[in-house]
Amino acid sequence: MSTHSTVFERNVPTAGAVDESLRSTRASVFWLEDAPHTDHPQLIGQTTADLTVVGGGYTGLWTAVLAKRRDPAMRVVLLEAQTVGWAASGRNGGFAEASLTHGHENGRTRWPEELDTLERMGMENLDAIERDVDDLGLDAQFERVGTMAVAYEPHQVRWLEEDDHGEWLDRDAVRAQIHSPVFEAGRWNKEHCALVHPARLASELARVATELGVEIFEHSAVTRLSTRGAGVLVETPRGVVRSSTAALGTNVFRPLLRRSRLSTVPVYDYVLMTEPLSDAQMADIGWHARQGLSDLANQFHYSRLTADNRILYGGYDAVYHAGRRVRPEYEDREASYRTLASHFLTTFPQLEGLGFSHKWAGAIDTSTQFCAFHGLARRGRVAYAAGFTGLGVAATRFAAEVMLDRLAGERTPRTQLEMVRRKPLPFPPEPLAQIGIEAT
Repeated sequence: MSTHSTVFERNVPTAGAVDESLRSTRASVFWLEDAPHTDHPQLIGQTTADLTVVGGGYTGLWTAVLAKRRDPAMRVVLLEAQTVGWAASGRNGGFAEASLTHGHENGRTRWPEELDTLERMGMENLDAIERDVDDLGLDAQFERVGTMAVAYEPHQVRWLEEDDHGEWLDRDAVRAQIHSPVFEAGRWNKEHCALVHPARLASELARVATELGVEIFEHSAVTRLSTRGAGVLVETPRGVVRSSTAALGTNVFRPLLRRSRLSTVPVYDYVLMTEPLSDAQMADIGWHARQGLSDLANQFHYSRLTADNRILYGGYDAVYHAGRRVRPEYEDREASYRTLASHFLTTFPQLEGLGFSHKWAGAIDTSTQFCAFHGLARRGRVAYAAGFTGLGVAATRFAAEVMLDRLAGERTPRTQLEMVRRKPLPFPPEPLAQIGIEAT
């Protein structure tokens, strides 16, 4: 008998079944393949702006869109090193969580006195995204279906029993929702999360930004940021933007401000996407409510359905490479993909024979407080936000509002939050960073 403690070691599928599921899998991001992309020019020469936004992911895109909605006359320039949404914003799971604190427990531990306010603001932020989807006509496959946390082991069942967030589902009820022989209990929170198509959300925000008058430049990596006089000078290999203010949404990539260099580390997350399920396979698994799914393990999994009834299955391995490097070769980790395929077949043994069409990975900008931090620098002319730690699909919009409040010199309920004002502890230098991160 196995000495391992989890269901994934007790109920292991055959090596042949895992091999077959990965036989035709290609290394490519499904979301990016499945989303339209409009090319934007490279910045060449000099230009001016009221606001320069650095980063073409969710943080930068929301900042640009909201800035123009606040002041349509503002001239906004957005600079992206590669293409809009190509990094974390185009390759995440598409879970738009209301939480700004990476879950209730993390918020309760770190900011207990303002947790009620943070949770209310988080819900207001998610509601605002839902309104934006309607008002701006964002074709992002938005589904306000919530998430269900499931338990595999007796101690996880006890955790769910002690929780009071969402609807309690016993063994029969959780398996009636999603037909898996390993689910022992569940908690379904129906309002606190929406699912989106990640890359379509990014491309749609870029479309709206352009329609509002934002100038977007791709393949325009920022090489230097400096402040002279009353303005900000942002330099790229072939161009320069002179502006009054700047908002930085570089997230996992090397910060432009020295003060933030030790505030985040890149941790790699791995994902599989199945081929579309047939009607018979969908009947075999149920999942009629289409809610997002996660479990309670420290090395947790997350999964969801797509619009064409594929299953995205990711998580478990979270890999840090010493030196805080972000490199394409780190995405090629066959052991992680095989582990995910094995765990998928343990969860849904009735889907043996279903193949995975895509595999990919991405780097998560991780902070020591496990959620975003916010800052203002260069005498109030440069705002920044980073460290979303895998929960940025919705929280980036909140971060954009914070940055715009601060750049405008406005004292708002958002800017007065301790969570916004406090900076996370920096990560230590190597080798202590690697030791601590792997232990966590």
